[in-house]
Amino acid sequence: MSNFRQVSKLVFALTLLSATPGRAQEEITFDSSDGLKLTADFYGDPTDRSRPLICLFHQAGWSRGEYREIAPKLVAMGFHCLAVDARSGGEVNGVVNETVQRNQQRGEKVGYDFIKAYPDVVAALKYARNNLAEGKLIAWGSSYSSTLILKASIDNEGLVDGTLSFAPNAKADWAQPWLLPGLAKIKHPVFITSAKDEKPNWQPIYENLPPELRSSYLPKTKGNHGSRALWEEFADHTGYWTAVTQFLETRFLQPAGSVSE
Repeated sequence: MSNFRQVSKLVFALTLLSATPGRAQEEITFDSSDGLKLTADFYGDPTDRSRPLICLFHQAGWSRGEYREIAPKLVAMGFHCLAVDARSGGEVNGVVNETVQRNQQRGEKVGYDFIKAYPDVVAALKYARNNLAEGKLIAWGSSYSSTLILKASIDNEGLVDGTLSFAPNAKADWAQPWLLPGLAKIKHPVFITSAKDEKPNWQPIYENLPPELRSSYLPKTKGNHGSRALWEEFADHTGYWTAVTQFLETRFLQPAGSVSE
């Protein structure tokens, strides 16, 4: 490890430790591949980087605020979390997408050209791998970002150790050229879930993944789109949490060699 990386990691840890006590998360920034500065919230203890780390990406029109309720529960399970503002988004739960604001300031329009946010997903995962995660690194996406994390897995072998996709869409025009043909490159566990009527959108993805690596959950109720399915305001959120917890604990918290199929 270079001296520069050692110093940068130490500065990051000291910054979080000196922040206002009692805050549930600490805001950090880092660059995307084109120099756009990304905002993210880190949840956890920066002095214990051996924990598995989950990178959380929001759905369309939203921000890292999608995970204000979810991330602390994942930390309580034994994970660290990094909730990221990508350049395609807006506001949710009172949290403004700061990456979108910066992108607007440099003349870019906020739109639904989701593939433009792909560099942000890759940059966040690489930042997490290089600066925050000595243990496992897991990518978690919601709606459009749940498809982008699959692309990141396809394009960057070994970058992540697992993915959780909340409502990926194999039928999206922007994903069709690369998604299904590339799934064979994914060599890590993948969990997929969605609202009940969205299953046809991701069934082709599931069928193209190795059986020993894939897991899924579909509610008996209507369910909800994206990661908000885990919010307590929805009566059926416990079913989603049970499935997510089983996947995470079995795949990432149990000792090596103890995974049961």
